[in-house]
Amino acid sequence: MRDETATTVADMWFDPACPWAWMTSRWLTEVQELRGIEIRWHVMSLSVLNEGRDLPADYREMLDASWGPVRVLVAAAQRHGDDVLGPLYTAIGTEYHVEGNKDRRAVVAKALADAGLGADLLDVWDSTDVDDALRASHQGAMDLVGDEVGTPVVAIGGVGYFGPVVTPAPRGEDAVRLWDGLVLMTQVPGFYELKRTRTSGPVLRPGADEEVGA
Repeated sequence: MRDETATTVADMWFDPACPWAWMTSRWLTEVQELRGIEIRWHVMSLSVLNEGRDLPADYREMLDASWGPVRVLVAAAQRHGDDVLGPLYTAIGTEYHVEGNKDRRAVVAKALADAGLGADLLDVWDSTDVDDALRASHQGAMDLVGDEVGTPVVAIGGVGYFGPVVTPAPRGEDAVRLWDGLVLMTQVPGFYELKRTRTSGPVLRPGADEEVGA
């Protein structure tokens, strides 16, 4: 029988560029407030995931620009421990996704400053110095779910899935019900996939009537 205490731990792999991962993360932080779960944050990379794939030029341009932020996050965790990832991700995501500041380097620099972390962490932006650690973190997600997925990857009690993909981020009792449902899902060993076509873009600011395409 599964140890029920294990379901109080959620591991989430994210790329800060992904609006869908951002909304999933806000759902998890809501559950954390309401249920006291522990969230362990990990970096994954859409750039790594899509290496060697034939992609539209605009998406490839986005991926090329996404190396810098994940490298800085990995470097920050190496220097200060994994506990810095949650606050940094919240700061980056709020500025980038909610406030709409698309100057990635400025966004990350502000997040580092707000967290009291050294600006020299930006030195890895165009460097491959931390890429081995980045790829290892990314591979942790792939080992759970395979490589035919995207971001986010969430594991509950060590059982991982791509998703949940939600818009907008559930709040209050809706957030808790989704959590409880996923906890039950992880207890079915043969359960692999549940999906339907998205009919809405990411609603990043509920109430502002704003939708942004993936």
